[in-house]
Amino acid sequence: MFRKLAAALVVAALTMQAKATDPLQLYAAGSLRSALTEIAAAFEAQAGIKVQAKFGASGTLKDEIVAGARADVFASANMEHPQALASARKSGPVVMFARNRLCALARPGIAVETTTLLDRMLDPNVKLGTSTPRADPSGDYAWEVFRKADKLRPGAFAALERKALKLVGGPDAPTAPPGRSVYGMLIADGKADLFLTYCTNAAEAKKEIGGAQIIALPEDLAVGADYGLTVISRAPDAYRFAMYILSSDGQRVLSKHGFATPTLAQ
Repeated sequence: MFRKLAAALVVAALTMQAKATDPLQLYAAGSLRSALTEIAAAFEAQAGIKVQAKFGASGTLKDEIVAGARADVFASANMEHPQALASARKSGPVVMFARNRLCALARPGIAVETTTLLDRMLDPNVKLGTSTPRADPSGDYAWEVFRKADKLRPGAFAALERKALKLVGGPDAPTAPPGRSVYGMLIADGKADLFLTYCTNAAEAKKEIGGAQIIALPEDLAVGADYGLTVISRAPDAYRFAMYILSSDGQRVLSKHGFATPTLAQ
């Protein structure tokens, strides 16, 4: 399937007419900021093509594209949002280009491990942070964890949905200073004791907080995330950049930043 879709990108690229070389507009999930910033810089150095990136919640970015925002390439933290664009004929084929998974980022000092994570999540004295469902796939994945928890402990979904603090992904979400992780900032500021987020986000935040913990979800609560890539513009350079992300060079950068990379695994 990957080779078929990648080939479709190549064919589309070859059939497009050249146009003015404005900077490419990349719309991408916030969890991809570090990796795609590095990939874009390498692509610029190699191809001489400028890439301007906007990072944010994938659902919000998708809505902006639907409303007419100029984007050339869209890299989402799920497959659903880019597929919605493709189904509406607003973009080309969708390729799964990276994988992630959910972890729990825990503040220093809280007693928690994989086997007790659900107990701590349900503890009324523990502040549980999540992203915002529908706006941000990370929030949707957290709610998937809640549904799995309900199968283990009936009533857990209602309890977790009620107490979850939607701290990021929404229109009023805070932004971290340059060089800081918003998740690390929120944990350090005491806004959450546990934060369900991507393992890649948790790893970046842990570097900023001495004593912070990354807790793997138990197998019966585990949730993975498939990341989808699609090209919106008819400019050949947009396809060149998409193919660079899918190349071994681009995939190695994603792997370095903690993502599972489907093309390197083949």
